Formats: sequence, C-alpha cells, structure tokens
Amino acid sequence: MRVRAALASAVAAAAVLLALVGGGGCAMYKVGDLDAWGVPPASKPDVYVRWPKSIHFALGDSIWFLYPPSQDSVLQVTARAFAACDLANPVQKLADGNSVFNLTTPGRVYYTSGAPGHCHKGQKLTIDVPMANGTHVPPSADDLAAIAHAAADEPPEEAEGPAGALSDSAPSDAHHSPSSALRAVAGAGSVLAAAAVSFALLV
Repeated sequence: MRVRAALASAVAAAAVLLALVGGGGCAMYKVGDLDAWGVPPASKPDVYVRWPKSIHFALGDSIWFLYPPSQDSVLQVTARAFAACDLANPVQKLADGNSVFNLTTPGRVYYTSGAPGHCHKGQKLTIDVPMANGTHVPPSADDLAAIAHAAADEPPEEAEGPAGALSDSAPSDAHHSPSSALRAVAGAGSVLAAAAVSFALLV
C-alpha cells in the first residue's frame, strides 16, 4: 500500500509539472533585461519607461531587480510618492541586491531606487498589472498624476530609433525576450522536489 501510494503521488506530481512547463506557470522578468538596476545611462535615458512596454505582464508574474547591494536598493512606493520621488515612507523596501517582487494584485505598481537622487535621474519604474482575465484596472486620480509626471520626464521620440531599440508597443513575441527564460522556474522546482521525495519513498 505504501509503495502504491508513493507511486500515485509521484505520477500526480509529474502531471502538475507537465502542466506548468506547458505554459500554466507564471513568469519572472529581470528588470531592464541586460541592464542592471541603476541610473539610466545617457545612451538609454528612458530604459525603465520602454522596458515594461515590451512585456505582456500577467497576474502572478514576478520582477527581479539585480544591483550592487552596497550602492542601491529598490522601494515599492505609492503613486503620489512615485510622482514626487518621495522615498520617506515606502510600501516595501528590499536592499539585498537580488530583489524579487511578486505581481499579485491588479493595478499599477510603482518602484524607485532607494539611493538619494536616483529617482530624479530616471531610476524608477511603473508596471500595469492586469486582472486574471487580462483586462486592466482603470487608473485612479493618483495613477493619472503619476502617469502624466512620468510622460513629462520621458525623452522625445526619435524619428528613427537606433537598431535594436525597443518599440513603444508590446510585441507579440514579448514572452520570448531573454528574461522569459525564467518562466515557471519556481513552480517547476517545487514540483520536481515533490516528485523526488515521492520516488525516495519507493526505495
């Protein structure tokens, strides 16, 4: 009976793993893709404005900030604090250099550097998290003010962007960006662990 139960558990775990790998899992995206979290360089002053427009975020996805912990941090802030670059009372602060935020609530979320002066230099990011059905929550008055402030800070569009520049509209293959390789890693890992434990009981 014990062997049969363990085998059934292992088969169930494997089935869940296949479902996750087949696209049922959530995605994790590295903020800025190849660029670390930091003050935008002169060559890409709007990197944190363009980057979220290149990705189709979904409820349950995660974003990953990579930076030197001795030099920077990440703050999740309110819309008003985002617009004013007010770092005094963040919703959440992470400073480990390898920070992950889970997008679990529909609506706009706002992030900025915790280093003095960095927010005013463009090191801030907003993401519009859709509901489970893919539709977006209407912006609040504070959201609209933050959006207007971010648009005012955005550099003017070039007539013809440089080769390889990100488009303002999200491409249909956005999930094929380098950061999308992290898709469903956490979920698949936990299922693999469950399968391993189940098979260990057979021995």
